[in-house]
Amino acid sequence: QVQLVEHGGGLVQAGTSLRLSCAGSGRTFSGYAMGWFRQGPGKEREFVAISRSTGLTSYADSVKGRFTISRDNAQNTVYLQMNSLKAEDTAVYYCAAGAHVYSPWRRNDYDVWGQGTQVTVSS
Repeated sequence: QVQLVEHGGGLVQAGTSLRLSCAGSGRTFSGYAMGWFRQGPGKEREFVAISRSTGLTSYADSVKGRFTISRDNAQNTVYLQMNSLKAEDTAVYYCAAGAHVYSPWRRNDYDVWGQGTQVTVSS
């Protein structure tokens, strides 16, 4: 069974940091693009960051300079380091994997999704 499982969410204060992890199983994801999305209360799911199999990364403007995506292919795991958190970062965070991701922000480009982890930032 192919799975992505996120860990690391929680309740934190604004200005602090949090690191999310997403562990894959049932398949080797080293050749996949790995992305993070989030869905805030009453909002649509939106793109946060992507790490391509080549090592290239890109970010949504709203998190650029504060969030860093990284991956450990040996552990089949992708991470999202979130610094200087703001109340507006409150959301359920999802990781996703895609074999052929042409447009990082397009959810349909991803083949496998995790169940999500809640991040709440209090101001």
